[in-house]
Amino acid sequence: MNKGPSNLANTSDAHNYPAAFGNCTDEKFLLKKHYLPIIYSIIFLVGFPGNAIAISTYIFKMRPWKSSTIIMLNLACTDLLYLTSLPFLIHYYANDEDWIFGDFMCKFIRFGFHFNLYGSILFLTCFSIFRYFVIIHPMSCFSIHKTRWAVVACTVVWMVALVVVIPMSFLITSTQKTNRFACLDLTSSDDLTAIKWYNVILTVVTFCLPLVVVTICYMMIIYNLTQGPHTQSSHKQKARRLAIILLVVFYICFLPFHILRLIRIESRMLIINCHLENQIHAAYIVSRSLAALNTFGNLLLYTIIGDNFQQALCSIVRCKPNCDPQEKENSNSVNNP
Repeated sequence: MNKGPSNLANTSDAHNYPAAFGNCTDEKFLLKKHYLPIIYSIIFLVGFPGNAIAISTYIFKMRPWKSSTIIMLNLACTDLLYLTSLPFLIHYYANDEDWIFGDFMCKFIRFGFHFNLYGSILFLTCFSIFRYFVIIHPMSCFSIHKTRWAVVACTVVWMVALVVVIPMSFLITSTQKTNRFACLDLTSSDDLTAIKWYNVILTVVTFCLPLVVVTICYMMIIYNLTQGPHTQSSHKQKARRLAIILLVVFYICFLPFHILRLIRIESRMLIINCHLENQIHAAYIVSRSLAALNTFGNLLLYTIIGDNFQQALCSIVRCKPNCDPQEKENSNSVNNP
Protein backbone atom coordinates (compact mmCIF):
# COMPACT_ATOMS: atom_id res chain seq x y z
CA MET A 1 0.00 0.00 0.00
CA ASN A 2 1.40 3.37 -0.97
CA LYS A 3 2.08 6.02 1.64
CA GLY A 4 0.44 9.41 1.36
CA PRO A 5 2.51 12.51 0.68
CA SER A 6 2.46 13.66 4.31
CA ASN A 7 3.82 10.34 5.53
CA LEU A 8 6.52 10.37 2.90
CA ALA A 9 7.55 13.89 3.89
CA ASN A 10 7.99 12.81 7.50
CA THR A 11 9.89 9.59 6.86
CA SER A 12 13.58 10.01 7.54
CA ASP A 13 14.67 7.30 5.13
CA ALA A 14 12.87 9.10 2.31
CA HIS A 15 15.21 12.04 2.69
CA ASN A 16 18.37 10.01 2.97
CA TYR A 17 18.34 7.47 0.15
CA PRO A 18 18.11 8.08 -3.59
CA ALA A 19 15.49 5.39 -4.08
CA ALA A 20 12.89 7.51 -2.31
CA PHE A 21 12.87 10.35 -4.83
CA GLY A 22 14.67 8.86 -7.78
CA ASN A 23 17.60 10.71 -9.30
CA CYS A 24 16.55 14.01 -7.70
CA THR A 25 18.67 13.35 -4.62
CA ASP A 26 21.78 12.10 -6.44
CA GLU A 27 23.41 15.54 -6.13
CA LYS A 28 23.48 15.61 -2.35
CA PHE A 29 24.75 12.03 -2.23
CA LEU A 30 27.65 12.97 -4.51
CA LEU A 31 28.25 15.99 -2.27
CA LYS A 32 28.41 13.78 0.80
CA LYS A 33 30.60 11.16 -0.85
CA HIS A 34 33.15 13.47 -2.46
CA TYR A 35 33.01 16.80 -0.64
CA LEU A 36 32.70 15.82 3.01
CA PRO A 37 35.54 13.23 3.09
CA ILE A 38 37.91 15.70 1.43
CA ILE A 39 37.08 18.69 3.65
CA TYR A 40 37.01 16.57 6.81
CA SER A 41 40.38 15.05 5.88
CA ILE A 42 41.92 18.52 5.45
CA ILE A 43 40.47 19.67 8.78
CA PHE A 44 41.81 16.56 10.52
CA LEU A 45 45.29 16.69 8.97
CA VAL A 46 45.74 20.35 9.90
CA GLY A 47 43.68 20.57 13.07
CA PHE A 48 44.76 17.43 14.92
CA PRO A 49 48.51 18.12 15.01
CA GLY A 50 47.85 21.85 15.41
CA ASN A 51 45.71 21.39 18.50
CA ALA A 52 48.01 18.71 19.91
CA ILE A 53 50.93 21.16 19.63
CA ALA A 54 48.81 23.95 21.14
CA ILE A 55 47.85 21.81 24.13
CA SER A 56 51.47 20.73 24.68
CA THR A 57 52.57 24.36 24.48
CA TYR A 58 50.00 25.52 27.01
CA ILE A 59 50.75 22.68 29.44
CA PHE A 60 54.55 22.57 29.34
CA LYS A 61 55.71 26.01 28.18
CA MET A 62 53.28 28.64 29.44
CA ARG A 63 53.36 28.55 33.23
CA PRO A 64 52.21 30.33 35.29
CA TRP A 65 48.87 30.24 33.54
CA LYS A 66 46.73 33.33 32.99
CA SER A 67 42.96 33.41 32.62
CA SER A 68 43.23 33.48 28.82
CA THR A 69 45.63 30.53 28.87
CA ILE A 70 43.19 28.38 30.83
CA ILE A 71 40.29 29.21 28.52
CA MET A 72 42.34 28.59 25.37
CA LEU A 73 43.66 25.30 26.77
CA ASN A 74 40.10 24.09 27.34
CA LEU A 75 39.10 25.27 23.86
CA ALA A 76 41.99 23.32 22.32
CA CYS A 77 40.98 20.21 24.30
CA THR A 78 37.39 20.27 23.05
CA ASP A 79 38.64 20.81 19.48
CA LEU A 80 41.02 17.86 19.79
CA LEU A 81 38.23 15.61 21.11
CA TYR A 82 36.11 16.52 18.11
CA LEU A 83 38.93 15.99 15.62
CA THR A 84 39.41 12.42 16.86
CA SER A 85 35.89 11.66 15.58
CA LEU A 86 36.54 12.83 12.02
CA PRO A 87 38.21 9.60 10.74
CA PHE A 88 34.96 7.75 11.51
CA LEU A 89 32.91 10.25 9.50
CA ILE A 90 35.45 10.26 6.67
CA HIS A 91 35.13 6.48 6.40
CA TYR A 92 31.33 6.68 6.62
CA TYR A 93 30.80 9.21 3.83
CA ALA A 94 33.54 7.82 1.58
CA ASN A 95 31.84 4.40 1.74
CA ASP A 96 28.38 5.48 0.57
CA GLU A 97 27.11 6.19 4.09
CA ASP A 98 27.61 2.65 5.30
CA TRP A 99 28.23 2.84 9.07
CA ILE A 100 30.13 -0.20 10.35
CA PHE A 101 30.96 0.94 13.90
CA GLY A 102 27.67 0.16 15.65
CA ASP A 103 24.78 2.14 17.09
CA PHE A 104 26.63 3.36 20.20
CA MET A 105 29.49 4.85 18.18
CA CYS A 106 26.98 6.45 15.82
CA LYS A 107 25.35 8.35 18.68
CA PHE A 108 28.73 9.09 20.29
CA ILE A 109 30.25 10.59 17.13
CA ARG A 110 27.18 12.74 16.41
CA PHE A 111 27.13 13.76 20.07
CA GLY A 112 30.82 14.69 19.83
CA PHE A 113 30.27 17.08 16.94
CA HIS A 114 27.62 19.08 18.80
CA PHE A 115 29.48 18.91 22.11
CA ASN A 116 32.52 20.46 20.45
CA LEU A 117 30.39 23.01 18.62
CA TYR A 118 28.69 24.37 21.72
CA GLY A 119 31.76 23.95 23.87
CA SER A 120 33.68 26.11 21.39
CA ILE A 121 30.91 28.71 21.26
CA LEU A 122 30.72 28.98 25.05
CA PHE A 123 34.51 29.02 25.57
CA LEU A 124 34.86 31.78 22.98
CA THR A 125 32.05 33.69 24.67
CA CYS A 126 33.81 33.45 28.04
CA PHE A 127 37.04 34.61 26.46
CA SER A 128 35.24 37.55 24.85
CA ILE A 129 33.74 38.61 28.18
CA PHE A 130 37.15 38.41 29.88
CA ARG A 131 38.71 40.53 27.13
CA TYR A 132 35.91 43.07 27.30
CA PHE A 133 36.56 43.76 30.97
CA VAL A 134 40.34 43.82 30.53
CA ILE A 135 40.27 46.31 27.64
CA ILE A 136 37.20 48.42 28.42
CA HIS A 137 37.38 48.43 32.23
CA PRO A 138 41.07 47.77 32.98
CA MET A 139 41.08 49.61 36.34
CA SER A 140 38.11 47.77 37.81
CA CYS A 141 38.75 44.17 36.77
CA PHE A 142 41.76 43.14 38.83
CA SER A 143 39.85 40.15 40.22
CA ILE A 144 39.21 38.80 36.73
CA HIS A 145 42.96 38.22 36.36
CA LYS A 146 42.73 35.58 39.10
CA THR A 147 42.86 32.20 37.46
CA ARG A 148 40.19 30.76 39.73
CA TRP A 149 37.55 32.71 37.79
CA ALA A 150 38.73 31.16 34.54
CA VAL A 151 38.64 27.69 36.14
CA VAL A 152 35.08 28.30 37.36
CA ALA A 153 34.02 29.62 33.93
CA CYS A 154 35.51 26.62 32.10
CA THR A 155 33.93 24.16 34.53
CA VAL A 156 30.53 25.78 33.95
CA VAL A 157 31.04 25.64 30.17
CA TRP A 158 31.84 21.90 30.22
CA MET A 159 28.76 21.22 32.35
CA VAL A 160 26.41 23.40 30.26
CA ALA A 161 27.68 21.92 26.97
CA LEU A 162 27.18 18.41 28.33
CA VAL A 163 23.66 19.10 29.61
CA VAL A 164 22.39 20.82 26.45
CA VAL A 165 23.75 18.12 24.13
CA ILE A 166 22.70 15.02 26.11
CA PRO A 167 19.16 14.98 24.57
CA MET A 168 20.77 14.29 21.18
CA SER A 169 21.69 10.83 22.41
CA PHE A 170 17.97 10.05 22.48
CA LEU A 171 16.91 11.99 19.38
CA ILE A 172 19.59 10.82 16.94
CA THR A 173 18.58 7.60 15.21
CA SER A 174 20.14 5.03 12.92
CA THR A 175 18.45 2.85 10.33
CA GLN A 176 19.02 -0.23 8.20
CA LYS A 177 18.39 0.26 4.46
CA THR A 178 19.36 -1.83 1.45
CA ASN A 179 22.06 -3.76 3.33
CA ARG A 180 23.55 -0.57 4.76
CA PHE A 181 23.50 0.81 8.28
CA ALA A 182 22.96 4.58 8.12
CA CYS A 183 24.09 6.85 10.97
CA LEU A 184 21.68 9.76 10.66
CA ASP A 185 22.42 13.22 11.99
CA LEU A 186 19.97 15.24 14.07
CA THR A 187 18.13 16.81 11.11
CA SER A 188 17.56 13.44 9.42
CA SER A 189 16.35 11.51 12.46
CA ASP A 190 12.77 10.42 13.11
CA ASP A 191 11.05 12.35 15.91
CA LEU A 192 10.60 15.58 14.00
CA THR A 193 8.36 17.38 16.51
CA ALA A 194 10.76 16.82 19.40
CA ILE A 195 13.75 17.65 17.19
CA LYS A 196 12.14 20.91 16.05
CA TRP A 197 11.51 22.28 19.54
CA TYR A 198 14.79 20.99 20.91
CA ASN A 199 16.63 22.69 18.05
CA VAL A 200 14.85 26.01 18.71
CA ILE A 201 15.72 25.96 22.42
CA LEU A 202 19.28 24.79 21.76
CA THR A 203 19.88 27.47 19.11
CA VAL A 204 18.47 30.34 21.19
CA VAL A 205 20.23 29.43 24.44
CA THR A 206 23.62 28.24 23.23
CA PHE A 207 24.08 30.22 20.03
CA CYS A 208 21.86 33.31 19.71
CA LEU A 209 22.57 34.60 23.21
CA PRO A 210 26.35 34.02 22.92
CA LEU A 211 26.28 35.63 19.46
CA VAL A 212 24.71 38.78 20.88
CA VAL A 213 27.19 38.85 23.79
CA VAL A 214 30.23 38.33 21.57
CA THR A 215 29.07 40.91 19.02
CA ILE A 216 28.48 43.58 21.67
CA CYS A 217 31.80 42.83 23.40
CA TYR A 218 33.89 43.07 20.25
CA MET A 219 32.07 46.02 18.74
CA MET A 220 32.81 47.94 21.93
CA ILE A 221 36.41 46.65 21.98
CA ILE A 222 37.00 47.69 18.36
CA TYR A 223 35.44 51.10 19.00
CA ASN A 224 37.57 51.58 22.13
CA LEU A 225 40.75 50.65 20.28
CA THR A 226 40.07 53.27 17.59
CA GLN A 227 39.86 56.05 20.17
CA GLY A 228 42.68 57.99 21.80
CA PRO A 229 46.35 58.21 20.81
CA HIS A 230 48.44 55.48 19.21
CA THR A 231 45.45 53.85 17.49
CA GLN A 232 47.81 52.36 14.89
CA SER A 233 50.25 50.86 17.38
CA SER A 234 51.04 47.22 16.72
CA HIS A 235 49.48 45.88 19.92
CA LYS A 236 46.18 47.66 19.20
CA GLN A 237 46.22 46.39 15.62
CA LYS A 238 46.78 42.87 16.95
CA ALA A 239 43.86 43.26 19.37
CA ARG A 240 41.62 44.41 16.51
CA ARG A 241 42.69 41.44 14.37
CA LEU A 242 41.82 39.13 17.23
CA ALA A 243 38.36 40.71 17.56
CA ILE A 244 37.76 40.39 13.81
CA ILE A 245 38.79 36.71 13.80
CA LEU A 246 36.37 35.95 16.64
CA LEU A 247 33.53 37.67 14.81
CA VAL A 248 34.38 35.85 11.57
CA VAL A 249 34.29 32.49 13.39
CA PHE A 250 30.82 33.26 14.75
CA TYR A 251 29.32 34.76 11.60
CA ILE A 252 30.96 32.57 8.94
CA CYS A 253 31.37 29.23 10.72
CA PHE A 254 28.51 29.12 13.23
CA LEU A 255 25.70 31.32 11.89
CA PRO A 256 25.09 29.59 8.49
CA PHE A 257 25.03 26.19 10.19
CA HIS A 258 22.32 27.20 12.67
CA ILE A 259 20.19 28.95 10.06
CA LEU A 260 20.37 26.05 7.60
CA ARG A 261 19.79 23.45 10.30
CA LEU A 262 16.54 25.23 11.19
CA ILE A 263 15.53 25.42 7.51
CA ARG A 264 16.44 21.74 6.97
CA ILE A 265 14.25 20.60 9.88
CA GLU A 266 11.35 22.80 8.77
CA SER A 267 11.63 21.52 5.19
CA ARG A 268 11.17 17.94 6.40
CA MET A 269 7.91 18.92 8.10
CA LEU A 270 6.48 20.41 4.91
CA ILE A 271 5.49 18.90 1.57
CA ILE A 272 8.01 20.35 -0.86
CA ASN A 273 9.29 19.18 -4.23
CA CYS A 274 12.38 17.02 -4.18
CA HIS A 275 14.51 19.55 -6.08
CA LEU A 276 14.03 22.20 -3.39
CA GLU A 277 14.57 19.62 -0.65
CA ASN A 278 17.76 18.58 -2.40
CA GLN A 279 19.07 22.16 -2.51
CA ILE A 280 18.28 22.78 1.17
CA HIS A 281 19.97 19.56 2.20
CA ALA A 282 23.03 20.32 0.05
CA ALA A 283 23.37 23.79 1.60
CA TYR A 284 23.06 22.26 5.06
CA ILE A 285 25.82 19.75 4.24
CA VAL A 286 28.14 22.61 3.26
CA SER A 287 27.27 24.51 6.44
CA ARG A 288 28.28 21.49 8.55
CA SER A 289 31.79 21.65 7.14
CA LEU A 290 31.86 25.42 7.78
CA ALA A 291 31.02 24.74 11.42
CA ALA A 292 33.87 22.24 11.59
CA LEU A 293 36.24 24.87 10.17
CA ASN A 294 35.99 26.80 13.43
CA THR A 295 38.95 24.67 14.53
CA PHE A 296 41.07 26.57 11.97
CA GLY A 297 39.92 29.89 13.39
CA ASN A 298 40.79 28.69 16.87
CA LEU A 299 44.32 27.81 15.74
CA LEU A 300 44.73 31.40 14.53
CA LEU A 301 43.57 32.65 17.91
CA TYR A 302 46.29 30.73 19.72
CA THR A 303 49.03 32.29 17.61
CA ILE A 304 47.92 35.93 17.81
CA ILE A 305 46.46 36.04 21.31
CA GLY A 306 49.80 37.22 22.61
CA ASP A 307 53.54 36.80 22.28
CA ASN A 308 53.71 34.41 25.23
CA PHE A 309 52.27 31.63 23.08
CA GLN A 310 54.49 32.55 20.14
CA GLN A 311 57.60 32.49 22.34
CA ALA A 312 56.60 29.17 23.88
CA LEU A 313 55.95 27.68 20.45
CA CYS A 314 59.29 28.98 19.20
CA SER A 315 61.05 27.37 22.14
CA ILE A 316 59.55 24.02 21.15
CA VAL A 317 60.78 24.28 17.55
CA ARG A 318 63.97 26.05 18.71
CA CYS A 319 63.56 29.21 16.70
CA LYS A 320 64.35 32.74 17.83
CA PRO A 321 61.26 34.94 18.34
CA ASN A 322 61.45 38.33 16.72
CA CYS A 323 59.87 40.59 19.29
CA ASP A 324 60.99 43.82 20.88
CA PRO A 325 60.82 43.54 24.73
CA GLN A 326 58.83 46.75 25.21
CA GLU A 327 56.44 45.88 22.39
CA LYS A 328 56.05 42.40 23.86
CA GLU A 329 55.07 43.88 27.22
CA ASN A 330 52.52 46.22 25.62
CA SER A 331 51.10 43.42 23.47
CA ASN A 332 50.68 41.07 26.41
CA SER A 333 48.85 43.73 28.41
CA VAL A 334 46.23 44.05 25.67
CA ASN A 335 46.01 40.48 24.47
CA ASN A 336 46.26 38.41 27.66
CA PRO A 337 43.58 38.86 30.32
